[in-house]
Amino acid sequence: MDPGGVHLLVGLVVGAAAVLLGSPVPISASGVATVALVLVVAGPMVWTALQQTTQFLASLSTSKKHGKIDGYNDQYDEGKSAEDRNEDYARLVDSYYDLATEFYEWGWGTSFHFADRRAGETFRQSILRHEYYLAGRLLVSSGAKVLDCGCGIGGPARNIAKFLGASVKAVTINQFQVNRGNAISAREGLRGQVELVQADFMKMPFADSSFDAVYAIESTCHAPDRARVYGEILRVLKPGAVFACYEWCLTDKYDAKSEHHRRIKRDIEVGDGLPDLVHTSVCTQALKDAGFEVLEARDCMQDGHLGSDGEPWYMPLVPSWNPTKWPRFQFNPIMFHVMPLVLKFLELAKLVPEGTAKTQVMLQAGGVGCAQGGQTGAFTPAWLMVGRKPL
Repeated sequence: MDPGGVHLLVGLVVGAAAVLLGSPVPISASGVATVALVLVVAGPMVWTALQQTTQFLASLSTSKKHGKIDGYNDQYDEGKSAEDRNEDYARLVDSYYDLATEFYEWGWGTSFHFADRRAGETFRQSILRHEYYLAGRLLVSSGAKVLDCGCGIGGPARNIAKFLGASVKAVTINQFQVNRGNAISAREGLRGQVELVQADFMKMPFADSSFDAVYAIESTCHAPDRARVYGEILRVLKPGAVFACYEWCLTDKYDAKSEHHRRIKRDIEVGDGLPDLVHTSVCTQALKDAGFEVLEARDCMQDGHLGSDGEPWYMPLVPSWNPTKWPRFQFNPIMFHVMPLVLKFLELAKLVPEGTAKTQVMLQAGGVGCAQGGQTGAFTPAWLMVGRKPL
């Protein structure tokens, strides 16, 4: 079972236990014995999951989400256009990650991105392989100075720093992510090798020609103008150096006349904090317009490497009735409604802040949109682009 699946089950057990303990109905001896048996059999795995779930709930309890979810949702009111969201993109993205970061880390890990899963791979192995594949496009050697543009809490930055033997500077617009990421880096002994910095990647606080390479993993989709963000990346790159990214895009299979496809697009935008989701051709042209020599532009999720035993990138979001299949289990019709109810109970018990359940609903909707985008082929999270800055 993936870690998030254990965490979910433990979280549900904790929530259910809280309800039972507060209930006027006595708990039977067989019920107590069943819980004890589960704890004995599961052993260390349950204890670790319980610790991490407790940390997750404690983190939520001290956060200030009240009011933020409603303010975030206001950005997607019927009266607000993509142009309106582009104008206010910094607040939109910052608010989104204030809401989503803790959920992401708890349920997905420290690398906030997708990856297809090859035969025999674990979820964690697929995430690492996807990062290493991109890192290999950077054409740098040990000791290089690399920039991660839109880093989350720094999972890819730490992995790529160790893989390349490089020094990685990583930027995110969200201060909570900076604090969390730097704490993890220090804990892993990478304080001098990986540093997260709070900055807007549309106007970064770095001198011209500062970096030997730059990468972005599913992050520049948050930019209000692709050519501008790619131009800023070009500015901080050394001449002849390479920028590589995975970009979220609509594909040639997207049909703007289809109500279903338009709904998928909106669910992805609302559930993932995007001002506007654009076609692959828009991103490729923007890279050229920014001044890059385009070396590669393709959907690397369509490489055909899965074989009969692999899983496509969206499979973790496809509903499942198997509780060991996380996060798929939370998307089945029952769990889709149960999870917000559990969180709502925890809100009423003052264990998590108001707005937590609404945040979960928002993220679930985004997950459904991504899954349907993958199943229809209308959306890809890995439009691979590699560009070189001219000498």
